[in-house]
Parts: sequence; structure tokens; C-alpha cells
Amino acid sequence: MALLEISKNWLTNRLEKTTDALTLATERDLTSHVFRCRRGKVVELADGSEAVEFVSCSYLGLEVHPQLLHSAKEAIDRAGVHFASARTRMRLDDLEELESILDRIYGLRSVTAFTSVGNVHLGVLPLLAANALPSYPVAEAGPVFLVDRTAHASIQVLRGIFEQIGPVSRFDAHDTAGLGALLDEAVAAGRTPIVLVDGIGSMGGLIDVVELNALTAAAGGYLYVDDAHGISIAGPQGGGYAHEAFGAALPDSVILVGSLSKAFGGAGGFGVLRDRADTQVLRKFGNPLIFGGPIALPMVSANLASARLHIDGAVVPLQDRLWQNTELFDQHTYGRLVNAGERSPVRGAAFAAEADALAAAERLRKAGILVTPAFYPTVARGTGLVRFAVSALHTDEQITRAAAALGDLA
Repeated sequence: MALLEISKNWLTNRLEKTTDALTLATERDLTSHVFRCRRGKVVELADGSEAVEFVSCSYLGLEVHPQLLHSAKEAIDRAGVHFASARTRMRLDDLEELESILDRIYGLRSVTAFTSVGNVHLGVLPLLAANALPSYPVAEAGPVFLVDRTAHASIQVLRGIFEQIGPVSRFDAHDTAGLGALLDEAVAAGRTPIVLVDGIGSMGGLIDVVELNALTAAAGGYLYVDDAHGISIAGPQGGGYAHEAFGAALPDSVILVGSLSKAFGGAGGFGVLRDRADTQVLRKFGNPLIFGGPIALPMVSANLASARLHIDGAVVPLQDRLWQNTELFDQHTYGRLVNAGERSPVRGAAFAAEADALAAAERLRKAGILVTPAFYPTVARGTGLVRFAVSALHTDEQITRAAAALGDLA
């Protein structure tokens, strides 16, 4: 017997189960595209050809809004492209105003901006589990982590860290009975459950965060919602899918995480905690904030410009246009796509075999439509999905053309 036996870890399992489908997609010029410039949703690729992209997750088109462009350019003239210091030591004044506006959008909760959503997870979750956040007490026996199987990879990759703190189980967010059983086990063990889910799935599906929170709160636990794909697309001030699902008033048992890099139109992520005291702990002990660099200065200022548009309600017409586009896409694809009829900007053509998804992506590529082909572990092993990220910037003609190119493959 070997002196040290190491069990197969999750990454080894992933490497062994992943096929070469994504490599084939890259080789066939179906993904990993390089572009030179863009006009709306039309991109000029490195070879000089043009195509319509349904790849970017900036669902409202704010990244090309004149106010964001002006703010980013002004920040460069005023402060340069970067300031090489953690925010705990020195930061641009625009960051202070950005977080203040986000506080207001989220009902005077306390918001902290990070360089990415993944870094929010790295900053908040260890402190939550360690019983360090005053508003979120954890039982003396410690936490148990319950991770939805479809939660984003930026959460899944942390399971090894979670296991150093407490037990970890995965569950299906649509199986409330299964989650209830896991919550009962946590209560019986005297542990505090921390339930981790997405709001809107990156590849499809809406999570019923209200029902999950009711179950979690009844067990004395906390629901941690990564609503990266839901931010900005719902609510009069763009609070997002999960925020609006809770009636624009986050329950005390909910921690909300959002993206500044998708529909918000800028760059970075943010975490919404209950109280300023929680934020003080986070900014004192959160590793990505203390030992990591800041959001690039032009993007801080662009984020601020976007936040101002949010608080002023200027995002509402863009939301309306987005939903008009998703409805048009659903009509032309006969309601057959993943998320059809849902208030999600993601649509997907699902296939039982990877080869079929590759063929669909190839057909779209020949028609000048760029999409995201997805395979395991993003979708179930052996299957494939072609994702369309619909935007307020898409024209009726572009949507009609994409649906026609997909054709009966939908």
C-alpha cells in the first residue's frame, strides 16, 4: 500500500470526463473569435469579415453608452489607466460614489465592489463561514455548504476551500424536497446551512430564490445568490432578477452578489451585505480586497456612470427593448428554445449529442452569426447547447436572421 493515498479530486474527474468538443469548436472557428472593432452587435473579425454576435453578456448595451465612454476617457486624463494599490490603501473617489449609489439601489444595504464576481466569493464566503460577519451568526458547530449543481463554476471551484471549513453537499435547486432533507440534516447536526445558488443560470433556467430562501431561513441558514446574469435587467433602478423577486427588499437571510461586467456595462463585481459593520469586516479581512489590485480606473468611472443611469431609471427603456427582442426571438423559434417565455436574456438550443450542437454552431457561423457552443461540464455530459445572449442592441433583422439560420435545428 502506498504511504499516501490521494482520492480523485473534482478537477481530475472533470479532465477525464471532458471530451474534445470545445477543441473542435475552436478549430472550426465556432468560438474563441478575435475581433478588431464593433458597431452595435456587428463585429469585424481579425480576417476582415463581419458577423453578428450573440456572445457578449452585456444585455442592455450599456458598454457603448455615451456617458460610460465619456467617463472612462475622462478618468484616463484625470488619473491614468491604473493605480497600483489595493483599495484598502488608496482608491479613486469615483469608487466611493459608485458604492454609495449601489447602497441606495439595494435599500441602504452595504455594498462593496470587487474586481470580479469570483473575487466576491473569495472575499465573502470564508468570512461568512468563519462567523466573522456580525449580521450573519453561525452555529458553534460550524456551517454546512449546500451548493446547487447548476451554480456557476466560480462557486463550484471553491468546494475544496469549503471542505476545509465544513461539510459540503450538492443539490438540485428544483428539488425542494431534496434540499429540505439536507437542511434537516444540518439542523440535526447543529450546523448553520449556507445555500449557494445562481439567480439566472448562465446556460438557462431561473431559480426560485424566494422559495429557497423560505426553506433556508426556516432552518436558520443563509441563501447566497450569485445573480451575475440578472443584474440590471429588472427593476426600475436595475436591482436585478433576484432583488425584484424579493419585492425589492432583500430578506436578512439573503446575501446578494452581482456583476458589473454584464448588463451593468462596466467591469467587476459586488457583494450586498446587511449592515455597515459587516462591510467593515469584509474590507478589513477580505483577501481579494487587501492583497489584490483594484478595478482599473477607467472602469471604475464607467461603473459610476452606469450606476447613475441605474438610479435615475434610465435603464428601464433598455430593459423594455431587451424583452421585446427576447419575445421576437421566441416567436421566430416557435418557443422551442431553453428559457423561451422567461424573463431571461439567455436562450439556448439544446442537443442530445455534442456533434449536433457543433453542427448547429457551424450552420450559424456560415450565416454570419456568432454564438457560444457549450459542452460538459457547462451542460450535462455528452450533450451540447448553443447559447444566444440576447441584447437590447440587437436589431429585429439580426434576431430574425439568427432564428432563420438556426431553422428547424431549434
